[in-house]
Formats: sequence, C-alpha cells, structure tokens
Amino acid sequence: MHIYNFLDNDDVKVISGKGPFKVAEWQRDLSVPYGGAIAAYFAAEMSVRRRQLVCELDGRVGVTLQAGAMQWTVGSIQATTGVKGVGDLFGKAIRGSVTGESAIKPEYTGAGTIVCEPTYRHILLMSPQAEMGGTMVINDGLFLACTSDIQHRAIMVKRPSAAVAGNEGLFNLGLSGAGTVALESPVPASELAVVDLEGDELKVDGSFAIAWTESLEFTVERSGKSLIGSAVSGEGLVNVYRGRGRVLLSPVASLTPNPNAGSGTV
Repeated sequence: MHIYNFLDNDDVKVISGKGPFKVAEWQRDLSVPYGGAIAAYFAAEMSVRRRQLVCELDGRVGVTLQAGAMQWTVGSIQATTGVKGVGDLFGKAIRGSVTGESAIKPEYTGAGTIVCEPTYRHILLMSPQAEMGGTMVINDGLFLACTSDIQHRAIMVKRPSAAVAGNEGLFNLGLSGAGTVALESPVPASELAVVDLEGDELKVDGSFAIAWTESLEFTVERSGKSLIGSAVSGEGLVNVYRGRGRVLLSPVASLTPNPNAGSGTV
C-alpha cells in the first residue's frame, strides 16, 4: 500500500506526531475560489490553516474517533461501534448524554491509514498518564480521537447547583491510560498556559480550561465570599481548581462548542 501526493505534497507539513497519530497542516489551500483567494492568503499568514489528523494503524492498537470525524481509510481496517453488550451500550449512552460527547464513538482496528475530516482548529496530541499525571478531564466538545487503550468515564462537578447557575455542565469527560489522546483546541499548544498547582487554588472566570488533572477538586463558586462581594467585583461565578495537579488554560480564546467539528468547514 502506497499513498502519493498527500503527506509528501509540497503544500502539506506534518507539524506533530505521537503514538499512531500525525497532524498534517495544509500550508496553502489552492482549492479556494477566485473571490476567496485574498482572505485565504492572509488567513494562512496568521496560521489559520486546515489541519487533518492522520492515524497509522499497525494491527496491534486501534483508535477511537469522534462520531463523524473519519474522512477516508485505506488498508485492512475494520470499524465497529465499540459496544460490548447491552450494559456497555447503556453506560456509553448515559456518559454521552451527561458529557455532551457522542454516545457511540466508532473504533477502528487493523493495519492501514485513517484520515480525519479537516478542521481549522488546532489538534493537540497528549498522553494523560505522562503529561497530566493519570486521568485528564477535558471540557465539552474537545475530544477528537484516542488510542483504544484509553479509558473513558464521566466525572461529576463538585457542587452541581453552582455549576448549573454558572451555565457549566454537571459532568466532564475523563480520559486515562498510557495511550495518546487527540483534542481539538481553539489555540495551539504554544499558546497554552500550564498551571501546576501545589496545594493552592486557581480561579478562572469563564470556560478557558482545556484540561485538568482529575485529582484536582473542580467547583463552580461565587467570586466573592458573599453575594454583595460578587456583585462589587463584577465577576459573579468562577471556576475553581484546588489541590495538586495541572491545568491547561487557553488564555486568549474561550472554549465554545465547535459546530463544524468533523465537517471540514470553518
């Protein structure tokens, strides 16, 4: 099996890789129409480019993708729902309903290549065990793919009433294991602020956290000790992380659901 004029294309650059994953970035988009050429040129100058996740399977470890993320495959690759029975289906359905992720994520096994739909978001490749100390908790809408040796589970926010008041979800997706996770992020890895807490606390006004260590206590609280104090500060409710662990922050872009994830559009 040979693939020509893809990763070896002059307009494509592999910008990162970890485990079976590579991130291909299109340096120029020559498919744009005449009227969009100027916008496409300046977008590329600001690193606003299409990126695709490429998965190289060797027949040993499979990958799990977000529903609808796959664009094309080549080789001896089999796709399954990843459901291992009625109980597993029920558990995944419950987890999907509370975390905002798709309930059924297809799993791919075999030997060959999988290419995901293009996205203008940045693709982060991370290891929960090596980089986040075990289990990493991620915000809604960021999951793109992971190796099949990564475990998924729903993790509940402390103080659910405050989470509802602050328009935060009651549950987040937890990912654990020694494998690799691919996330869709509004900012590149070079712009992520890394905060390592050592028994202290971090307060964030808004959804700016990409991921955090499960060992941290995550709550949604008033910014002041009283309602009057919160009103005076002008902040209201904030996300609070306490304990020992790591938080990855997107300091220049708030996290909002990506309506075009897997669609190949901006």
